[in-house]
Amino acid sequence: MLLEEFPGRLQNVWQVQLTGTGRMLFTLAGLRLEKGITTTTRYTNAQLDDYHTALRRDFPWRPPLRLTLRARFSHGADQLRGTAGFGFWNDPLVMSGGRHPSLPQAAWFFFNSADSRLQLALETPGHGWRAATIDGWRWPFLLLTPVAPVGLLLVRWPWLYRRLWPIAQWAMGVSEASLPVDMTAWHTYQLLWATTSVRFLIDEQVVLHTLYAPGGPLGLVLWIDNQGLIVTPWNQPRHILTACSQEQWVELAWVKIET
Repeated sequence: MLLEEFPGRLQNVWQVQLTGTGRMLFTLAGLRLEKGITTTTRYTNAQLDDYHTALRRDFPWRPPLRLTLRARFSHGADQLRGTAGFGFWNDPLVMSGGRHPSLPQAAWFFFNSADSRLQLALETPGHGWRAATIDGWRWPFLLLTPVAPVGLLLVRWPWLYRRLWPIAQWAMGVSEASLPVDMTAWHTYQLLWATTSVRFLIDEQVVLHTLYAPGGPLGLVLWIDNQGLIVTPWNQPRHILTACSQEQWVELAWVKIET
């Protein structure tokens, strides 16, 4: 079990990553992760995690468990830039260094701005505030990998995309639901990660229940940054940095994990 209430200090479990104009400060409500004014030439990140120096096989969390936290953001989904969120993932892009790249695994509340479209699910627009899962280590996806180049050519036609992409989405364990809530208001977010399903709740209301559950082990991450990864079925993946002329933040009142 983990219970963090941010009483002016952090428990030893946390590792803090501050890059560019990113900073962390304690508030009357808890803790803020902030990114200051950003440009397209410099990466900025404010992040808490519990895996930064660990090997991927030693990441601390496996199902079944329940993550509960209370949080709010400085801006709504139409004004935030970059990415932000909280939940579990395997750090596949090696953002923290010291590990080889991996296929992605995640179960989290995730935000990305419209200028960094991440189109993995047919039923969501590829940006905004949403609950999401992905598991690139599912055996169906591994079996489809040899024919992936041909599939990516075919889905560039809209009518084939609507027919073929659900197969790819199922193979990757991708499930998403847009979250039509006011991000600037306090909400209690909950993620129930079981061995065969994941449930996401906001203020005790289920917003996504999926049978796609990554196996783990995964690490816990809470962050806000100015990067983006443009991934669509019809274009080559591209990494970008987003500019923002104002300070933006995510504020956390407390975080709890029960196994």
